Amino acid sequence: MKIPLGQYLNLLSRYLAAQKPRVALLFALLISGVLLQVGNPQIVRAFIDGALDGEPQSRLLVLAALFILFAAISQLLAVLATYLSETVGWTATNALRSDFAEHLLRLDMSFHKTRTPGEMIQRIDGDVDGLSNFFSQFALALCGNLLLLIGVLFFLFLEDWRLGVALGLFALLALTVLFSLRSFAVSRWIALREVTAQFYGFVGEQLAGTEDIRANGARPYSMTRFHEQLRHWLPLSISSGLGFAWLWIASLSVFTVGHTVALLASFYLWQQGDLSIGSVYLVFHYTELLRRPIEQIREQMQELQSASASIARVDGLLQIESKIRDEGRITLPDGPLAVEFEGVSFGYEPDDPVLNGVSLSVEPGQFLGLVGRTGSGKTTLGRLLVRLYDIDDGRLTLGGHPLAELPLSHLRDRVGVVSQDIQLLEGSVRNNLTFFDESIPDERLVRALDGLGLGGWLESLPDGLDTELGTNWRLSAGEAQLLAYARVFLRDPGLIVLDEATSRLDPATQRLIEVAVANLLRGRTAIVVAHRLTTLEDADVIAVMEDGSVIEAGPRQALLADQTSRFASLYRRDAEASLT
Repeated sequence: MKIPLGQYLNLLSRYLAAQKPRVALLFALLISGVLLQVGNPQIVRAFIDGALDGEPQSRLLVLAALFILFAAISQLLAVLATYLSETVGWTATNALRSDFAEHLLRLDMSFHKTRTPGEMIQRIDGDVDGLSNFFSQFALALCGNLLLLIGVLFFLFLEDWRLGVALGLFALLALTVLFSLRSFAVSRWIALREVTAQFYGFVGEQLAGTEDIRANGARPYSMTRFHEQLRHWLPLSISSGLGFAWLWIASLSVFTVGHTVALLASFYLWQQGDLSIGSVYLVFHYTELLRRPIEQIREQMQELQSASASIARVDGLLQIESKIRDEGRITLPDGPLAVEFEGVSFGYEPDDPVLNGVSLSVEPGQFLGLVGRTGSGKTTLGRLLVRLYDIDDGRLTLGGHPLAELPLSHLRDRVGVVSQDIQLLEGSVRNNLTFFDESIPDERLVRALDGLGLGGWLESLPDGLDTELGTNWRLSAGEAQLLAYARVFLRDPGLIVLDEATSRLDPATQRLIEVAVANLLRGRTAIVVAHRLTTLEDADVIAVMEDGSVIEAGPRQALLADQTSRFASLYRRDAEASLT
């Protein structure tokens, strides 16, 4: 696979532009190093010829001192250039990694449903890390080595035009061979990166399900799949390694030819009296010096092959656009919001509808209870309300406006969702409430918790807001729910969606949960998905869903009074189950 030159240049200019002073200094260091590498052999040549011609010892000592000084300066410049290049590379790589991670977070859920977390980790870390050397060394090192190549050939021409022509042809041959092999292994590296990402995705999936795997005796199956992944990985790793091997063999063969040409030419010219012994050393040294830029260019080509695979994969993912367009400009007023589903249809897959013409109306401040079997589409309604997905057909409005007319950030501020699975972050209670937003003062957090009736719960924590979760303190399922309610309460949304939010209650926090939910829903529109119908005692209206459709809807008391209604039947069944 051949990557267009413009793709390399665009990536370089985009992430190196912010470091122009560093890049300029790095380039200056490289040029200075080239001049010293080319100039120092001239001193050695003068020293050798001077010693053979019987020149004064003082002059020879001066030449020796200059050689040592230039060598020391050259090493110092090399150290500074290495430090600077690593700084440039990591700064650019981290900027790309940040942009990449942000881009992935902006992509809609249909993208993430088809990728595992392990695969995305490999994209953000593995592929981007493969570009570190590309940013830090490739362009500048390539320029520096080309300058060194030109400088060596220039001084060889000054010595004797025949030497310049012979070794110039050698350099041209070497570069032609190496450049012709540049893209040989790129397709293999892309395939290797792909299977590596799949492997990490598989490992992440297995580790996340360790408890279920062990409890159900699925360890042999997991290990079989693990070894299948490794068997698929091995031939691709070998294939990509062979691409590097061909480059190494080609460069070794070319350098052997180059040294042979240089030695034969120097011997001939020395016999003719056109070169002194010092000049013969100079030619040999320059030939060896010529090897260095060509060898390093070969290594850069090798790195470029790896980088090409990363560039192709990174750029490919960066080109993916979210299906959720964030083009809204309308903002909603404070207070409870009306919700309207008008003939809404939706499916996660094109030929597998989950909702079929759903129509529901929720007035501002109303409490709608959603009931139905698992898989009937209740959870999907909540996902659509925060535009994790867009509807396929129909009309969905919030506060009288289609969701697409609202900016995503504003929409998700005005709609608070508490899902079945509460996600706790490694950090303090404070950071879990604010999602690491340091601008929110502690006083506001305390007021929010007090407003939910959770002041006593906060006082029960060993270090209050500073209690570290996941290490020093683990929350029960109910306490995690309390934390989720407080998160939503802080944003003061106009619509609350609770998705099976009482399914994880524990007896110790039952009363706290009831108080928190009541306070959370007060003065707001609420849509509560529930299996336990006792949690819908305060609901104004009920909607019963089945197979992606609303089969019954109406005021709770009216449905409960109608003994033939589906809700009344479910309520009786729920009550009987609680007594057994």
